[in-house]
Amino acid sequence: MIFDSIAATKSDSHKRSLVKTISWRLVGTADTITISYFITGAIELAVGIGGIELFTKMVLYYAHERVWARVKE
Repeated sequence: MIFDSIAATKSDSHKRSLVKTISWRLVGTADTITISYFITGAIELAVGIGGIELFTKMVLYYAHERVWARVKE
């Protein structure tokens, strides 16, 4: 059963990788904003940090997913 999941991941389409990228970044960005707020105490700064991080890490994650989709066992 776990191998079926691995096989499905290896054949992920570009669309699926993009949807996974966006959903994961939303979770990660909420975390970054929360941590930034606790550290800075400023919601505007925390949202600014989260906004920058949202886009840079989305691009990096998508590229990472596409590289791994090409990796052969």
